[in-house]
Amino acid sequence: MSAEQTAVIVLAAGAGTRMNSAKPKVMHELAGIPLLGHALTTASKIGAEHVVCVVRHEKELLTEYIQANFSQVTIAEQDELPGTGRAVECGLAALPKDFNGRVVVTSGDVPLLDAETLGELISSHAELGNAATLLSTYLENPTGYGRILRNEDSLVGIVEHRDATEDQLEIDEINAGVYVFNHAHLVQELEKVGTNNSQNEKYLTDVVAQLINQGHPVESMVTFDHWTVAGVNDRAQLSQVAAELNRRLCEAMQLAGVTIVDPASTWLDMTVSIGPDVTIWPSTYLQGNTVVHSGAVVGPEVVLKDVEVGANATIIKSHATSSRIGDGASVGPFAFVRPGTDLGADGKIGTFVETKNAVIGDGTKVPHLSYVGDAEIGTGSNIGAGTIFANYDGVNKHRTKVGSQVRSGSHNVFVAPVTIGDGAYTAAGTVVRKDVEPGDLGMNVAPQRNVADWVLQNRAETDSAKAAKLAKDND
Repeated sequence: MSAEQTAVIVLAAGAGTRMNSAKPKVMHELAGIPLLGHALTTASKIGAEHVVCVVRHEKELLTEYIQANFSQVTIAEQDELPGTGRAVECGLAALPKDFNGRVVVTSGDVPLLDAETLGELISSHAELGNAATLLSTYLENPTGYGRILRNEDSLVGIVEHRDATEDQLEIDEINAGVYVFNHAHLVQELEKVGTNNSQNEKYLTDVVAQLINQGHPVESMVTFDHWTVAGVNDRAQLSQVAAELNRRLCEAMQLAGVTIVDPASTWLDMTVSIGPDVTIWPSTYLQGNTVVHSGAVVGPEVVLKDVEVGANATIIKSHATSSRIGDGASVGPFAFVRPGTDLGADGKIGTFVETKNAVIGDGTKVPHLSYVGDAEIGTGSNIGAGTIFANYDGVNKHRTKVGSQVRSGSHNVFVAPVTIGDGAYTAAGTVVRKDVEPGDLGMNVAPQRNVADWVLQNRAETDSAKAAKLAKDND
């Protein structure tokens, strides 16, 4: 790439009506990132001195997202005059007045365009000394795309789908909507573009036609990977592009040493990190800033969002959010791990266990049928089946502290705030309302009382009474 300065203009002003959504089209997500985020990430990777994003529809929402995630990007607003040509004019107005380099134009709804392809397009433009260079590809079904018009091998123009003749609609080479222009040529020709077309819009493609008619060198660079220029105009296209991106993400992970048993049912966000020798079983969704360290086994049927999974840990048929799973720990099946959970090394969150805002120490096990909320548990403890940490008094939430090497009985209720000391035991069925000192046994003193012949006297005609009578008669 030459030393000439580069500016990138990303078009994101359209309403995207075919999405049938209250959300702007470019804010619909793909692998955890809005379409616009993909486009701006690529634009920011090519080393351009200036990146401008042109907005209009739902401009406040788009502006907030851009400022929060791409602070180096300049925001330009398109006025009421419609069309890609007018959008580019508004973007050009946001550049420094002394800028005179090359201008790259991309769209916010082409999420798989990568920096490598864009870099090749810029290099081709510079090497050939073109006034304009555009990206094209071939599609089996080019419906909706502008067609590339050629005279033998020379580019002679672009026609929008709406304005194409029947013969032109048979052309399968399409305009990808990605361009490189010389700044001076672009500014000069945009001033001449009118709105005499079926949509009464100012088309950027008219600039290409005008440059060709004036004898300026204009070429196209063909990419044979049509997915890199696939646009998203409706939710069907969104799902198609999502599937392709996911396939590529899974393949990249596999080549890096991750075993993904069924890529078709495994979905990864762009922001996920997976270490070598991890095994991902089917129907697993890794989202947000999830990190899975080496040797872990995740799945089947697992959803993790913003979760750190330690080395050699296992998670099966469970849902976890904003939590940490320690090295060698196990989770599931059917566990619900809510934000703030921190499970220590070799610990266990077992079957039908829910946790929230809970620190569970190394080697501590919560095997089954329990709720642990707003709690701190030491190392090597065991929480009996059916234990409930009653953390809410109807107004405020309180914490329960359980020490190390504690053994709680089945069907306990810890009524917070309460502290269970190191090495203490609690008996089955106990409701713990007072602190238990280290080494003590906490229990409720309520001896069992049996009422003789209650069933025979009060449920005389039931099957239970008949069974009881038969058993008594046989004694």
